[in-house]
Amino acid sequence: MKSAIIDSRPYLMLSLLFGISYYFVSDAQIPGTYLMLWKGAAVGFLAVYAFARLHRIDGKMLGIIMALGALGDMVIEFDQIFGAAVFIVGHIVAIIFYARYRRHKLAFSQKLFAILLVPISALIAFAMPDDRSMALAGAAYCVFAAAMAAMAWTSRFPRYRVGVGAVMFVVSDLLIISRMGPLETSMVPDLLIWPLYYIGQFLIATGVVQTLRHEMAAESADPVPA
Repeated sequence: MKSAIIDSRPYLMLSLLFGISYYFVSDAQIPGTYLMLWKGAAVGFLAVYAFARLHRIDGKMLGIIMALGALGDMVIEFDQIFGAAVFIVGHIVAIIFYARYRRHKLAFSQKLFAILLVPISALIAFAMPDDRSMALAGAAYCVFAAAMAAMAWTSRFPRYRVGVGAVMFVVSDLLIISRMGPLETSMVPDLLIWPLYYIGQFLIATGVVQTLRHEMAAESADPVPA
């Protein structure tokens, strides 16, 4: 990972720069448009990284997934419904993408986790809002997010990078919904939402790119650095 960042990987460096710094400036007195672009740049540069490092169709799909994440990050600052819709489109593309890389053999515990992740996430999201009119919408969104994470978990990409990164994404979403209910006055969501989301996206992007780059190297019998 260190060599991948240092060795001609400026897009990862830029992503880290914007991703880490956004955590500290998100509440600063910065004009909304600039802050929105700052936020979007974090995952946006992960999209550029994916497009630059992978040249086959699956690599382009990863770039699209990250680009939709960056767009959702920006749009949600102005309209939560449209922002959520953008993320749902990204989750659908991700589900299709991970389906192309299904792991053929899974331990029972791994299957059980993937199966339970969707209904448990949806039930938690449904139970949390104090405004019950928002409960169904939150649960519906989490069905897509958790399905994406379940597919990532059962894919043949590194589970403790891509799978865990996708689950972190879901936990971040649940913390957003928790602001409508039990954690409305708590600092926990403010402290954890962005780190969980951004680190999750970073793990997904780098884990997928490294795996596909290694496969390309094996196919060509010419080692290619990730």
